[in-house]
Amino acid sequence: MQGGDTMALLNSLWPFVLMGGIFYFMLWKPQKKEQQKRQDLLNSLKEGDEIITIGGIYGKITAISEKRVKVEVAEGVVIEMARNAISGFQNPAKNS
Repeated sequence: MQGGDTMALLNSLWPFVLMGGIFYFMLWKPQKKEQQKRQDLLNSLKEGDEIITIGGIYGKITAISEKRVKVEVAEGVVIEMARNAISGFQNPAKNS
């Protein structure tokens, strides 16, 4: 391979390197940030928190374990669900 061929090869690779950089900063990095934010939310859950599930159910946490939570959705009605089924707090300003 001669010097000109090597330069042509390197010049043809620049668009792929650039696209990889764009992919990282526009897609992958924000996704990682969002995952960390969600993990922080799940780690901060405690009894008494008013939450919303991914299915749109509103309730109050009555018991919590490593993988499951018990949520009171109406007076005397408690359901058990996976901890990662929680979407967020009902009042984010109060719980942040």
